[in-house]
Amino acid sequence: MASAAEQLAANLNFGAIAKADELKKRIWFTLGALVVFRLGTYIPIPGIDPEQFARNFQSQAGGVLGLFNMFSGGAVERMAIFALNIMPYISASIIIQLLTSVIPSLETLKKEGESGRKVINQYTRYLTVVLALVQSWGIAVGLQSSSAAIDPGPFFLASTVITLTGGTLFLMWIGEQITSRGIGNGSSLIIFAGIVAHLPTAIIGALELSRTGALSSAVILGVGVAAIGLVYFIVFMERAQRRLLINYPKRQVGNRMYEGQTSFLPLKLNTSGVIPPIFASSLLLLPATVASFSANQGTGFLSTVTTYLGHGRPLYMALYAALIIFFAFFYTAVVFNPQETADNLKKHGGFIPGIRPGERTAAFIDKVLTRITLIGALYLTFVCLVPEIIASYASASLGFGGTSLLIVVSVTMDTVAQIHGHLMAHQYEGLVKKAKLRGASTTQRRR
Repeated sequence: MASAAEQLAANLNFGAIAKADELKKRIWFTLGALVVFRLGTYIPIPGIDPEQFARNFQSQAGGVLGLFNMFSGGAVERMAIFALNIMPYISASIIIQLLTSVIPSLETLKKEGESGRKVINQYTRYLTVVLALVQSWGIAVGLQSSSAAIDPGPFFLASTVITLTGGTLFLMWIGEQITSRGIGNGSSLIIFAGIVAHLPTAIIGALELSRTGALSSAVILGVGVAAIGLVYFIVFMERAQRRLLINYPKRQVGNRMYEGQTSFLPLKLNTSGVIPPIFASSLLLLPATVASFSANQGTGFLSTVTTYLGHGRPLYMALYAALIIFFAFFYTAVVFNPQETADNLKKHGGFIPGIRPGERTAAFIDKVLTRITLIGALYLTFVCLVPEIIASYASASLGFGGTSLLIVVSVTMDTVAQIHGHLMAHQYEGLVKKAKLRGASTTQRRR
């Protein structure tokens, strides 16, 4: 079965897009919102010494700040008003999602449908404010202690916290507006725009290394071929599903007997998405970040740990792979409950052929989910380690990792699927209008 992206590519008709007024408005609104985001990444917060901050950032670019800078499209490097990006909102969403499976009251809200979802979204916004305040306060204190503030003091701390927190909340609002009035998931598209904005810099850097002789042309060509191959592989694996056959018995409603139905329970190969690589990268970059902040204190232990956890080192590769696999299983266990799924099937009369409803069905689903999660975890590990291996072989930073590639491809697939859905809806509305007009003209002829 062809995916939405393949169907759209096969039936792409710019004339149809031009006629779909609602779709055009959504696309233009999304592009306008992303332009506003990109402009905000170039507006620095007040009271910063750019030269001093640039020197401080270069010494810490190999830590968590470098990762956040990539996601924010260079806003951290410029210490712009959107330096925190939308990451506090993403972190709050993940935390609330994890707490939903632990706190019974949140789990009850989740089952209440649209009203419960609105309450959970409100809790997520409150937690976003708290996380943004904490992170912006830490950044303000760090800027003041590193002599990057022109006029340090309480006013600088307050203005920095208010500016960075306000920037995050504004991006959260923009993301919600894109989701409701634009195309695609707003939060994902903001991160996508930041990563894509960093792509030209990475390409220019690689070409500059080739020009200076640090990298051979064969290596650059090999990296390009590997990137294209990884994109195809990611698309294939993100579409992969294990579909469990579900049968529903015959049922009688009043005097009518309805035949039994057959459907499928789709289990994605990669249920956890890009969460495991992000968590794993953040944890592994923490020692380098702490070491950069305490460099003046001459901490020997942190220096040793940072050396062994450098990019391309065997210990880094092993821990990176282990953390990705661990978080893949952990996050999948949190977001998917086999027992709840089995209970819902039993409640509606559905069953898996050859498996008794209830506990046996839950155990079977858990067994299948464990197997495909292992394949998905290995797939994530492979995609994330290939750029690291290439960078280690080339002895140069490529500026674009597997996590970025995963996010870009996943968001692109989701956005294309939504565009295809809007086009199909527009074509369906056109067919309905034509049918009504034909029916009306036939009626008038008969009269």
